Order: sequence, then structure tokens, then C-alpha cells
Amino acid sequence: MFRRIVQSFLLAFQNIRSNFFHTVLSVLGIVIGVGALVSILSLIDGMEEYAKEQIATTTSLNIIQVVSDPFIRRDGMVIRKDSVTFLTHDDFQKIEASLTHPASCYIFQRLAKEIEVQDDSIKTATYVTGVAGLKPDSLLAGRIFTPDDLTNQTESAILTETLAKAIEKNGAIHDLVGKEIRFSGRKLTIIGIIQLNHAQGQELFFPFTLLTASELKNDFPHMIVEAKSVEDVSSLKNEIDSYLSQEFGEAHDFKVNTNAFRLEQAEQGFFLFRVIMGMIVGISVVVGGIGVMNVLLISVTERTAEIGIRKAVGANRRDIILLFLSESITVSAFGSFLGLIFGVLFTVAAIPVVKALTKVPFQAAYTLNTLLVISVLAIVVGIIFGTYPAVRASRLNPVDAIRHE
Repeated sequence: MFRRIVQSFLLAFQNIRSNFFHTVLSVLGIVIGVGALVSILSLIDGMEEYAKEQIATTTSLNIIQVVSDPFIRRDGMVIRKDSVTFLTHDDFQKIEASLTHPASCYIFQRLAKEIEVQDDSIKTATYVTGVAGLKPDSLLAGRIFTPDDLTNQTESAILTETLAKAIEKNGAIHDLVGKEIRFSGRKLTIIGIIQLNHAQGQELFFPFTLLTASELKNDFPHMIVEAKSVEDVSSLKNEIDSYLSQEFGEAHDFKVNTNAFRLEQAEQGFFLFRVIMGMIVGISVVVGGIGVMNVLLISVTERTAEIGIRKAVGANRRDIILLFLSESITVSAFGSFLGLIFGVLFTVAAIPVVKALTKVPFQAAYTLNTLLVISVLAIVVGIIFGTYPAVRASRLNPVDAIRHE
């Protein structure tokens, strides 16, 4: 059987060589369709890689967020719960202690307020954040919170460098350490100035334990768990879910979110785009398939006597069908190969234009999936559009076929 298949394909190559230009013109639709498909898939793959890279650089994929969910979603409606559970400092410590993978944790409640500094009547707008587990990027003056500050509810505050400069216009931010700062009836002593890359500009931090239950109830705190490795995010999320279910019941009021969904959303969007564009370009491939069928029908007519002789010397219907199907697959594969070259050359020429217009460091990506799609497409088109001519050739009467000429 294998020998017959090889012989069939060798005969198919001979027929293509003898009618080269006619074959190329007939499969032009496949060349254009496959070329367009290669271009689109490679550009979409490039866009997907660029999008993932941007998401990875602008959003930490190591982050897990734990926050109270005050709403019930049912029957297409969103209803606020009568009472909602929120995390306390004690819950934060227990969750942190329950984690078995390396991670840094902190909990915070952030609000926008106006603050006043001792001996200065000018008010400054800033974020004030009750926090536990704060880890600054660098300490510029004073000190940071200690566990005793949280346990003893020390009335202290730490300023970001941006806020300190906004308050101390002369630039002597070290002089702020030891001064009193006021907001919303609170009086705190500034104990340090820090540099924090993820802080939202001007920000003041104070011990999370200073927040009362009513304050936490009015504005629910957020807990952030930052895994040391992206691979640990899923396990850490499961551990947090397990703790919350054990402590507050299966129907607890908390949402545990990760940023992995952003990558999933991007992948789903690009997959949808890939499918839609593939269906549109598929029209050209269908036109090319019709061209293949046209080539084979002409071939059947031109080789009627040959078919008759083959059947007269012992070839059966399966042999004739195999002969023309192999020729069909060879022709479609030949067109797909030319289309692949055309598509790659087109994207190579198009990328500099895209870069010039968008100013985006974007590249096309040629993946194994694209090559597999093209290979499968060549075989499928060959079989679908080669079946009718092959069956028609196999049904020819040997005597009538030999007398055809």
C-alpha cells in the first residue's frame, strides 16, 4: 500500500512539472489565501506576544488580592448584603502564617484626605493609608514601623518622599521627622520618610491597628499577597481560599483575585480574532480549492485514454482514486508552500511599515501552530476538492476511455 502511495505522488509531481504554469495559475487562489492566512496568523501571534509582554511589565502577575465582596449577584441583579465580613489585623497575621510558599504580605485601607503639619496651616491633599506589613524600597530618614508599633497602636506616620517634598518646599525633608501631622481628628507623629515605587504619588502611612472596626466596616481593607514565584500563585490562592472557608464558612464574603485573568482575557480575545480572520481568509482558500478541482477535471479529460489503459491492465477504482487524490493533495500542498513563502515575505515587508506608523516595537511571530495549520489545510483542501474528480475518473469505462481519442 505504501509503495502505491509513493508511486501516486511521484506521478503527481510529473504531471505538475508538465503543466507547471497552468497549475500555478489554477492554484493562485490557494497561494493568495494561504499567504494571507500566514500573514494574519503571524501578525496576530506577534500582537499576542506584545500584549502579554505589556501585561507582564505593567501588572504584577505574582499578586493575589483578598477583599470583601459586599454584593450578591443573582438572577441578573446586584444586591448589597446586609452585613459583610472584613479582614482584621488578626486575620491578616493568621493568613500570613498559614502560607506554605514564599510570599510577602501586607494589608491596607487607603483614603484621600487633607492633612496639616505642625506649625503649618496649609492643608495638603494626599492618600492616607492604614497599613501592616509595609516594606519600603528604601528608607530616606527616620525609621519604619516595627511589630511593636502595630501591637501597641503607636500613633505614628511615615511619609513617601513625594509627599514630604510637597510639604517641605525648601527640600529639607529630614526636618519633618518628629513633627506632628493631623487629619480627620487624628494626631500622628512622623517617624520616617521612605521611597516606595508602587505608592500612588503623595501618600501617608500609619499603623493598620489604629483603624477602628467602624472605619474598616465603612471602607473594607485589601490584603495583598505577593508570591516570590509566579508558579506559586495558584497554590497560594488555594491556601488562602482554604483558610477563609475554614474560618468564615464556605459562603464567605471574600474575593480572592489574581492578575492571571488578564492574560486569559488577552488569549481569549486573540483566539476569537484569529478564528474570525481565519474564516474570512478561508474564502480565498475555498476559491483556491475550486481551482485545484478545475485542474484535476481538466487532467481527467486529458488523460481519459491513460485511465482506460490503466484499468484495462488491472488497475481498480481504488488505484485511480488514489492516483488523483495524491495529485490533488500535491497540487494543494504546492500552492500552500508558495502561499507560505508569499505570506512570510509580505510580513517581512509589512512590519517596518507598522513600526513606522505606530512607533510600537512589534514583531511578527512564526509559530509551530501556524505551520501545522497550513499543513493540515493543504491536505484537507486536497482531499475535499480532489474527491469528485478522482471518483469521476474511477468510474470511467475502460473500453470507452481507450476509444476516447
